[in-house]
Amino acid sequence: MNEKILLVEDERDIAQMVAYNLKKEGYRPVLVHDGSFAPLTAAKEKPALILLDLMLPGLDGTEVCRRLKADARTARIPIIMLTAKSSESDKVLGLGLGADDYVTKPFSVKELLARVQAVLRRAAGPEAPAAPEKLKAGTIELDAARVEVKLKGSPLELTSKEFELLKALMASDGRVLTREALLERAWGVDAASEIETRTVDVHVGTLRKKLGREGARIITVKSYGYRFEA
Repeated sequence: MNEKILLVEDERDIAQMVAYNLKKEGYRPVLVHDGSFAPLTAAKEKPALILLDLMLPGLDGTEVCRRLKADARTARIPIIMLTAKSSESDKVLGLGLGADDYVTKPFSVKELLARVQAVLRRAAGPEAPAAPEKLKAGTIELDAARVEVKLKGSPLELTSKEFELLKALMASDGRVLTREALLERAWGVDAASEIETRTVDVHVGTLRKKLGREGARIITVKSYGYRFEA
């Protein structure tokens, strides 16, 4: 184990409690109590995972997440949002910014550690079967080797999860993919119980918006999942 985990949390009692339990599990916690210091600390420490509170002094968690995902040094570090906010709009916002999971306070330490382990396992686990290096549908062009998507010939900015979802859907040859299958393809999970399948819906929604009219190619199959109309 021994992975370094950056904990960005201004409530010191919670921070100390979480850090203590992370240490017990063999992790190396790094604590930051002000959002302003989080992006630089993440770039310097290069943690395996970031636990990020939403309500922070300095910079709030959403802005911290934006900066982390915009910086090439930290864009690939998985993030678990750790916050008292529990409304669906807050979850959608956090996941839409590229967070990998979302834990609402109050939480059990056991649940949090399970989610930490699951996200780390997904990040380090074997990749899904390789899709063709280049995929094309309408005005969408995806280059898997270059991790690049173009829309009408212009580069399209996608988060890593949006990219993996689009790649999985485009490579599926019109087959319907369940939410669980998409979680496994894009997040590398073995069981949907480790992360809410709602996460897929959130990312598909933001992906559709970024694709504009071409987003209509992603068809919702009620009570099952999604398919891509090439």
